[in-house]
Amino acid sequence: MHLRSNTLCVKGLPMKIVVLGSGVIGVTSAWYLAQAGHEVTVIDRQPSAAMETSFANAGEISPGYSAPWAAPGVPLKAIKWMFMEHAPLIVNPKPDMAKIRWMLQMLGNCTHAAYAVNKGRMVRLAEYSRDCLTDLRAQTGIAFDERQQGTLQLFRTQKQVDAAGKDIDVLRQGGVPFEVLDVAGCLAVEPGLADAAGKIAGGLRLPKDETGDCFKFTQGLAARAAALGVTFRHGVSITRLNRAGERITSVTTSEGEVTADAFVLALGSYSPKLAADLGFNLPVYPVKGYSITIPVVDAARAPVSTVMDETHKIAITRLGDRIRVGGMAEIAGFDLSLSDKRKRTLQHSVEDLFGGAGDQSQATFWTGLRPMTPDGTPIIGRSPVANLFLNTGHGTLGWTMSAGSGRLLADLVSGRAPEIESRDLGFDRYQKPATSAAPKLQPAPAR
Repeated sequence: MHLRSNTLCVKGLPMKIVVLGSGVIGVTSAWYLAQAGHEVTVIDRQPSAAMETSFANAGEISPGYSAPWAAPGVPLKAIKWMFMEHAPLIVNPKPDMAKIRWMLQMLGNCTHAAYAVNKGRMVRLAEYSRDCLTDLRAQTGIAFDERQQGTLQLFRTQKQVDAAGKDIDVLRQGGVPFEVLDVAGCLAVEPGLADAAGKIAGGLRLPKDETGDCFKFTQGLAARAAALGVTFRHGVSITRLNRAGERITSVTTSEGEVTADAFVLALGSYSPKLAADLGFNLPVYPVKGYSITIPVVDAARAPVSTVMDETHKIAITRLGDRIRVGGMAEIAGFDLSLSDKRKRTLQHSVEDLFGGAGDQSQATFWTGLRPMTPDGTPIIGRSPVANLFLNTGHGTLGWTMSAGSGRLLADLVSGRAPEIESRDLGFDRYQKPATSAAPKLQPAPAR
């Protein structure tokens, strides 16, 4: 199939663009590219949008909670977690050179200086993304069980309360509203925690954060994008990108060759394979996460919005008449098997804090692969190949960062100046020595 025209890839001129991947990142990219006037085709092996990592994630849109997993103290914590019954991190011991290389790079980011840099740029992108989502919701009227009632990071120990100081510094620097709460304050914003009051030491609340069903959003936006003229080719497998010199000429699929002026790689954890075939290493590795979804049976006991259980690294989110419980990080390659032990951890967290709120016997269990970079920040922008753009590596924050990432990607492809600083979000950061000092965090512009 030929999508290529004589159109030049020049600023201000429309292009034929192929987006590879129809998760929330691929669909938001397609939406904003179409809004910019380009002719867009989305290709994905699944039968419809958001059928993999975007399908049943934790449901939180939490810019203020954006933080890299690579943080000071994590190596020691990881050793301790190995002996916990409900461990937030699980590492499969099976040898895997890609895993070892990625983990070594992640360990290199577990310093105070790297953490400040990485968290600062993650919050910048996430705050911008929330503004873009607000605009998009107003423009389209899209509904996705959304709530704008904040996120509560719940601390079970005083040590966790004290350790929140470094995150608070970054929030304050970026002008992100926050509230430090005692036990009574936590119960005031989340009354369903009343029976668990004795297990709570305090909390950090981000009142501007939101919740919503990523699957419903992505499906709804895909329908609106199709109405705008975007072509979705589902059930089509992607084999390779074909390169001639400094450009991609086509993508080989199960239905033949597809040509275009530019290509966007938004395949999440599966992006590195196509990049490697082109001769460059994309430092994205799959980190497996789990979720359960349970129907609410007692609204008074259920969460109002999202509660982050800091001890177990689990998010408990209200989605309409359901509770979504998601979290954990299992480093096990592309294994998608469901572990009963992980299910028990999710069940334990929600029952321990919101006992009796949901019907556990009706729980649906799911797992997905989060595309993680070693520094926690996604890779957005040009690749080493001239007409191939990257929008991948969002890890646990793809839903949070999706609208802003799609808008930023569309601006970069179109040759427009982005509304936020984006140079440190691109692939080039892996080609240069890491900075040792955190840049001043600029808040997202008013929109």
